[in-house]
Amino acid sequence: MNQPLMHWVDLTIVILSVLLAIGVGLYFSRRQKSTDNYFAGGRNIPAWAIGMSIFATLISSVTFLAYPGAAYASNWILLVQGLMVPLILVALIGIIVPLFRRVIKLSTYEYFEQRFGLFARIYGSLAFILTHFSKMGTVFFLVSMAMAPFLGIDIYTVIIGLGIAIIILTLLGGIEAVIWMDVIQGFMLIGGGIICVLILLFKPEGGPAEVFNTAFEFNKISFGPYDWDLTQLTFIVMTLNGVFYAIQKYGTDQTIVQRYLTAKDDKAAKKAAYIGVFMSVPIWTLFMFIGTALFVFYQTSGAALPDGIKADQVFPFFIATELPIGLTGLIVAALAAGAISSLDSDMNCLAAIGVEDYYVRFKPKSTDKQRLRLGRILVAISGVAAVGVAMIYAYWGGEGVLGVVFELYAIFSAGIVGLFLLGLLSRRANKQGLYVGIAAAVLFTAYAMLTSTKFDFGDGLGKRVLLDLGNLNFTHHKYMLGGIQPCHSLRCRLFCQLLL
Repeated sequence: MNQPLMHWVDLTIVILSVLLAIGVGLYFSRRQKSTDNYFAGGRNIPAWAIGMSIFATLISSVTFLAYPGAAYASNWILLVQGLMVPLILVALIGIIVPLFRRVIKLSTYEYFEQRFGLFARIYGSLAFILTHFSKMGTVFFLVSMAMAPFLGIDIYTVIIGLGIAIIILTLLGGIEAVIWMDVIQGFMLIGGGIICVLILLFKPEGGPAEVFNTAFEFNKISFGPYDWDLTQLTFIVMTLNGVFYAIQKYGTDQTIVQRYLTAKDDKAAKKAAYIGVFMSVPIWTLFMFIGTALFVFYQTSGAALPDGIKADQVFPFFIATELPIGLTGLIVAALAAGAISSLDSDMNCLAAIGVEDYYVRFKPKSTDKQRLRLGRILVAISGVAAVGVAMIYAYWGGEGVLGVVFELYAIFSAGIVGLFLLGLLSRRANKQGLYVGIAAAVLFTAYAMLTSTKFDFGDGLGKRVLLDLGNLNFTHHKYMLGGIQPCHSLRCRLFCQLLL
C-alpha cells in the first residue's frame, strides 16, 4: 500500500461522502414499490432538483479532470461545444420536452418505434446501451486513477469501492435517490470548483490582475484557431460538434429524457431542462478557468511540477500539494461525487431500457413486481459489468483491444441524431429510407474511424490505423463525425423517401 497523499482528516471527509451516497440509497429504498417510482420518481419531483440532477450528470468527474487539463495544455477551444448547447436548446426544449412526455411511457426509443417501427427502437436502445456501458467503464477508470494516489491504495481497490457505493445507491433508491444525490453532488462540484478558483486567483503574487494578465499574455483564454479547417481542432469544428452534441444529448439520450418524465407537468420539465443547461455552461467555464489559472500558477510562482507530468494530472497534483488540510478532502470528495452523479444515472437508465424495451415486449403480461425485480437485477449487472470494464482498462492502461471494441461501438451507434431529426423534420419519412440511412451512417463511420484512429497492438510496430487506404483515408478531425454522421444519414434517408 502506498503512503496516502492526504491527511486523515481529508480521508475521513472522502469516506463520509461515499457513505452518504449509500445512506441516500437506503433512505429512499422504502418508497421503491413500483416501476413508476423506481424509474420515474412518481413523476412528482421538483423542477429545480431535476435541473440540478441534469446539471450534475452533464458535468461529471470527467469534466473535473479533463477541462482543467485541456485548458492547461492549450486554451478554451473545447468549451465551444458547451457554448453551443444553450443556443440550440432554447429553440428545441419547448418542442422535445412536451413531445416525449406525450408519446413515451419510459423509454426514449418508444418514440422511434412510433415513427419508424420496431427496428428503429431496437437500434436506438442498443446504441444507447453500448455507448453508455463503455462510458461507464471509462469514468470508473479515470476517476479511480486520479483518486488512488490520494487515498494511498491501488486503483483496483478504488474501482471496487466506488462501484459498491454506486450500485447500492442506485439499486436501492431508484431514480429518486439518484436525483437527490445528484443535487448534493452538484453543490459539491460547484463548491469545489469555486474554492479552487479563489485559491488560484489569490495565491499568486499580484492576485487576480496578475493571473489574467499572464493568461492573456500566453493566449490561454482563447477559442481559436479560427481557421476554416476541418482537419484540425478549430473553432468551426467544435461549433458543428456542439450543435449535434446538444441535439443528441437532449433529444436522444435516455439519461436526460428520463428526467423529463420525473416532473409533474410539461412546464416543470421544461424549467428543469433550462436549469440543467444554464447551470452547466458557467461550471464548464469555471473548470476551464481552473486549467488556465493552474498554468499561470506554475509559470509564475516557482512551484515545481514533477518531470514528465501530463496536463490532466496537474490539477490532482495541485490539490495534493497546495491545498490546506480539509479543503483537499472536500475537493477529492467532489471528484468522487462527480463520478457517482454520472454513473448512478447510467445504471438506472440502462435498467429502464432493459425493462421497457425488451422485457415488457417479450413478457407483456408480466406484473409490475416482476418488472421492478428485473430492474434491480439489471442495475446490479450494469454496475458490476462497468466495474469489470474499468478493471480491464486499469490492467491494460486504457490502451489496446478495449479501445478497438469501443470504437466499434461508436460505429454501430452512428446516425442516432439523424434518426431523431428525421422524425422531427419530415412527415414523409419511411422505413425503407430509415434502413438505407442507418446503413450509410454505419458504413461511413466505420470507414472514417478505421482509417483515422490509431491503435497500439502491442507488437512493437507502434500505433497504426486498422485500415490504411493511403490518400483515401478520412482526414477530417474526429470531432467532425458528430456532425457528418447525422447529416449524411439524414440526407440518405430523405433521398430514399423521394424514390420510394
